[in-house]
Amino acid sequence: NSVCLSTSKPECGLCHRPPGKRNKPGVESVGSPDSGRGRGEKKAINDLDRDFWNNNDSSSVQQRWSSYPPKEFVLNISPYAPYGDPRLTLNRNMGNKPANSPKGQPPDADGHSSVSDLANSLTGDMVMLSPGSEDDYEGPVSEKLGRIQFSLGYSFQDTTLTVKILKGQDLPAKDFSGTSDPFVKIYLLPDRKHKLETKIKRKNLNPHWNETFLFEGFPYEKVRERTLYLQVLDYDRFSRNDPIGEVSIPLNKVELGQLKTFWKDLKPCSDGSGSRGDLLLSLCYNPTANTITVNIIKARNLKAMDIGGTSDPYVKVWLMHKDKRVEKKKTVTIKRCLNPIFNESFPFDVPAHVLRETTIIITVMDKDRLSRNDVIGKIYLSWKSGPAEVKHWKDMLSRPRTNVAQWHALKA
Repeated sequence: NSVCLSTSKPECGLCHRPPGKRNKPGVESVGSPDSGRGRGEKKAINDLDRDFWNNNDSSSVQQRWSSYPPKEFVLNISPYAPYGDPRLTLNRNMGNKPANSPKGQPPDADGHSSVSDLANSLTGDMVMLSPGSEDDYEGPVSEKLGRIQFSLGYSFQDTTLTVKILKGQDLPAKDFSGTSDPFVKIYLLPDRKHKLETKIKRKNLNPHWNETFLFEGFPYEKVRERTLYLQVLDYDRFSRNDPIGEVSIPLNKVELGQLKTFWKDLKPCSDGSGSRGDLLLSLCYNPTANTITVNIIKARNLKAMDIGGTSDPYVKVWLMHKDKRVEKKKTVTIKRCLNPIFNESFPFDVPAHVLRETTIIITVMDKDRLSRNDVIGKIYLSWKSGPAEVKHWKDMLSRPRTNVAQWHALKA
């Protein structure tokens, strides 16, 4: 692989969608096939009258849409009739209250006790890497994505498959604030055209959904040909929703005679666009000067973003306090290189009492002269990010005045 070099020298800090229209509260009437998705806590998918769909073209179906009763959507999921447009029935499930994620208490004002307490409150060990050492590279750390609880069952009398999305646990933070706004998409593969969605649980890494989905008019032998696919995502008002993880359950491998509850670990979503590459960086915390120095060392195997099969990468580093952007710095651009060496150092002022509310966002960008610059991948560093990031953060705090280096896999 070719290696491209930037000559700046690293130094430790010691040395010197328009807002989304989805999930509007109270939207229950029919306006379009998707207008009610994810709104209710009990949703039914009903078999359709074949004559309706066979005797009407798509335009007349759309025109007659408003003639159906309010708060009801129908999806033709029966194997005996062609697929139609989705309509869902919404019924409120009483007693469902969102669970709040535990909030960390602010550390003491004293720098040494705050750093010590914060480091001791974090778990996991860190594999140390020497900056620039290829021999120490063992690949990106496998990140835990949390897990999801759900129930499955089939009623032979009603020919109905019941899927209940109960809750999530230990989901990774995807937002600047160190939390996520998770929701779940539900598919019965191989059909990807039609999906259902839960409500969004705001700022919650341990969400409780307790939402029930009924697939009615679905013969058992046809159910066993399907795979239940659950995708957990983080809702983003301003950009594309971020995938958190997925679960796939072939229904021919599950005893569906009675409602059973499952816990499943989330796996990385397989519908991504492949690896985005890895970034080697080091962190140096100086509790006396109240600084964190971020050293952007090098990247490897970056995703090619240009037509010519290469990229022009540079790195942006944002210091965040809660949801507020405090300071931004960036490296030089390395032309036409997928394995750039930056070796650039950026100190940030971070008082000890705001460490718990601080996030460092590192974004590898591809510079484009003719259009908007492209994001290659991101890393979120804080005390409550993903496991790999938390390991790096903890080790930085427990080894003050030391450059602690670690490889990170870039994420969408």
